[in-house]
Amino acid sequence: MCENIEVSTGTILHADLDAFYASVEQRDDPRLRGRPVIVGSGVVLAASYEAKACGVRTAMGGRQARQLCPHAIVVGPRMSAYSAASKAVFEVFGQTTPIVEGLSIDEAFLDVGGLRRIAGTPTEIAARLRSDVRERVGLPITVGVARTKFLAKVASGVAKPDGLLVVPTDRELAFLHPLPVERLWGVGPVTAGKLRERGIRTVGHVARIGEPALVSMLGVAAGRHLHALAHNRDPRPVQVGRRRGSIGSQRALGRSPKSADALDAVVAGLVDRVTRRLRAAGRVGRTVVLRLRFDDFSRATRSHTLPRATAHTQTILDAVRELLAAALPLIERDGVTLVGVAVANLDNDAAVQLELPFYRHSGGDLDAALDAVRSRFGSTAITRAVLLGRDQGLEVPLLPD
Repeated sequence: MCENIEVSTGTILHADLDAFYASVEQRDDPRLRGRPVIVGSGVVLAASYEAKACGVRTAMGGRQARQLCPHAIVVGPRMSAYSAASKAVFEVFGQTTPIVEGLSIDEAFLDVGGLRRIAGTPTEIAARLRSDVRERVGLPITVGVARTKFLAKVASGVAKPDGLLVVPTDRELAFLHPLPVERLWGVGPVTAGKLRERGIRTVGHVARIGEPALVSMLGVAAGRHLHALAHNRDPRPVQVGRRRGSIGSQRALGRSPKSADALDAVVAGLVDRVTRRLRAAGRVGRTVVLRLRFDDFSRATRSHTLPRATAHTQTILDAVRELLAAALPLIERDGVTLVGVAVANLDNDAAVQLELPFYRHSGGDLDAALDAVRSRFGSTAITRAVLLGRDQGLEVPLLPD
């Protein structure tokens, strides 16, 4: 007599919508289904899997994308449609489990522990979640199921597109170790290059060389981090209502040369956008971050910590301009294709005001007045003189803070 033995699995799901913007366009226009779709003409904001098969990637210049995939259909972005789709998907998440941690408008972690009696096994819940999103929202979604957040996200990445991958608890390292090092969180092109130069090509290689060797190679923080992940050590729980550790915005610029004045206008627009979001969320921050991506896809990050937390636009803009000026020689040498601005080391506005009643720089009231005008008449009702007549890029929909 045979007895069915249930395989033990974790209870964390990582759910990730597939090629989100492009999938919404294919959902809403039947003529686009099964065809290569590029969202955005100047810079690729999203590409369907049919376009990705030709080598098209997000943030690629539109001209290059059309050369790689000349039969692709290029459509303009519809941010309101993406926001509505995201809201509908998160409603499905919330009806699946009360423990949901949104990562972006198209992905989230869900903890389904404790739901077995009323909803079934994690595998059954994940399958039903995919079906519900497909039926109610009309979009494909990939789900990874594992014991840790890290491994659940890896599983969903491996399962894409439109897949479901469950990692049994007794097969975690057997699944993880053959994967390339780029699957580890924090391993970008630079770190991957350092590892591969030393013959370290898989996660298993990282696990075997030991923490001291990784620390000497990559530094204390990165070495310890990668060593832990290579052994699937990730104790972080799924957090409901977790506030952002930073608030930022970025803009892809394409490959054409940019003057110093044009870059200044870009960062002014980004800072304006970021500080409005800070004030709307009741947050202030001390650390100002400038992120750059270059023509060869390498990246650089520069940061400056202010003496006190603020959401004052001019104060943060001054700090970003100093960081940008210091990076100009690098930009002139390597070309810049993306600029990002973020404010980190955040605190609640009210808490800082209680601690430092006079923390706001002069002009804080002006920011509030401008916010009030924009709230009533729209975000474009009033703007900085440096931005007049300039394309400020798209305002990408975000999860609420």
